[in-house]
Amino acid sequence: QVQLVESGGGLVQAGGSLRLSCVGSGRTFSRYTVGWFRQAPGKEREFVAGMKWLGDSTLVADPVKGRFTISRDNNKNTAWLQMNSLKPEDTAVYYCAFQTTGLDLYPDPAYYGHWGQGTQVTVSS
Repeated sequence: QVQLVESGGGLVQAGGSLRLSCVGSGRTFSRYTVGWFRQAPGKEREFVAGMKWLGDSTLVADPVKGRFTISRDNNKNTAWLQMNSLKPEDTAVYYCAFQTTGLDLYPDPAYYGHWGQGTQVTVSS
């Protein structure tokens, strides 16, 4: 059974930085494309960034491009989301997930079958 656990969220002032971590259980971490998503109150879950299993392909959503960076270390079963220059509109619960369908890297949450419990990020103005 695959389990994902996020950490690193918290309260930060606008312009600050946070680094989120996602640790996966089991030996299959390296087989999956990993994605980061976020969901703000009253809004749909949206794609933030993703990285294919070899780390050779990444995708970053336009609202965070140039500010957020995704990385992974398959030997550590860990993926990270480095978030810089945070804005109040980045406030949301952030989730990591494994893509379980499709061969390419997709930003649609429907392609992701394993999810963590989420970690809250709050950016104050």
